[in-house]
Amino acid sequence: MITFILLGLLLGAIVIIFALQNSITITVSFLAWQFTGPLTFILLAAVASGLLISSFLSLPDYIRQALRISRLKDKTVKLQETVVEKEIEVEKEKIRVEEEKSKLDATNAYIDDLEKPTPKV
Repeated sequence: MITFILLGLLLGAIVIIFALQNSITITVSFLAWQFTGPLTFILLAAVASGLLISSFLSLPDYIRQALRISRLKDKTVKLQETVVEKEIEVEKEKIRVEEEKSKLDATNAYIDDLEKPTPKV
């Protein structure tokens, strides 16, 4: 991207230098039209129209990319929400497992107490 900007600036500088050095009046014909004016203005108008046309031609790609980026951002948000939901489920499951483990330990302790021999009187 930076390369294109630098290339555009260089081209612009060359066009301006050329236009300033060639300020004679010329006539340009295009189809049925004829334009008469200084070479500077005609050249700058040609460059400006080229920039305008290239901007319009690149507009569909820009819009397509913007829509794709928007869809990908939405998808990312949904995936992040899913990850958070799954993390919450995992934490709840860990708590449930710890509760069951506590119950099992209590049951084992109770069984151990029952298995101890009782003193005879």
